[in-house]
Amino acid sequence: MNIIEANHLSYDYTRFDEEGNVEGKTRAVSDVTFSVAPGQFIAILGHNGSGKSTLAKHINALLTPAEGTMVVDGKNTAEEANIWDVRQCAGMVFQNPDNQIIGQVVEEDVGFGPENMGVPTEEIWQRVEESLKAVGMYAYRKHSPNKLSGGQKQRVSIAGVLAMHPKCIVMDEPTAMLDPNGRKDVIRAARALNQVEGITIILITHYMEEVIHADTVLVMDEGKVVMQGAPREIFSQVERLKELRLDVPQVTLLAYELQKSGLPLPDGILTEQELTAELKKLKSAERQGDGGRKG
Repeated sequence: MNIIEANHLSYDYTRFDEEGNVEGKTRAVSDVTFSVAPGQFIAILGHNGSGKSTLAKHINALLTPAEGTMVVDGKNTAEEANIWDVRQCAGMVFQNPDNQIIGQVVEEDVGFGPENMGVPTEEIWQRVEESLKAVGMYAYRKHSPNKLSGGQKQRVSIAGVLAMHPKCIVMDEPTAMLDPNGRKDVIRAARALNQVEGITIILITHYMEEVIHADTVLVMDEGKVVMQGAPREIFSQVERLKELRLDVPQVTLLAYELQKSGLPLPDGILTEQELTAELKKLKSAERQGDGGRKG
């Protein structure tokens, strides 16, 4: 069974005038259908206003569809009786870690969620320890969150969600407010949770480099899913991504430009290592060709 199933999901934001009267509606998500198997790493890309964050909020039942359905772990999010179970299954990490951190000490903050769930005290501390170790923040358990860097705070936020033992974690632009090192730390933690703990990860982002290790990438524009496939498949379509006002990873763009200049490189190169290996292959083939001609 899929852990997430969206079927023809649409959502409208209501616009009000200055006097509070309904002025009209704006369709933010339009007829979106996709499914996620347990343990997958899914990335959702799109420029600002494409509908990706609105879609993310449906997975955690912060929003419910105007049309169609969102089913999480077999439960329809539109049914009020299911909301508690849906939110236990799908934890949410937002852009700004300061909005999620409420404890004065890191370990207290991480234990807040399980405490609210009525988890026994002994098990809470066990979960806190496991969660902080999983995101590489155990050494900071006695620190004040205020003294942590942005990347460290975001990892504490992830640990707080993780301590509630969700099957899925939805990360809504979790690196948007971080520097490059902080971004790497958070994505590394997300990948570890996915690969080691088997947790389903839904990553909403506009940083292309963050999605190259995803199993599947959905690209959104004007509320619709306009591209869907493996990262290599998506990033092979450089011109299409440019039309959608999206960048591609720097190394992918470099390989694309080299390809246009005549070098026979494969489509969709994603990492520096891949590009280096392909260039070495070409150099080696060139040398062998030269050697053959001289002979």
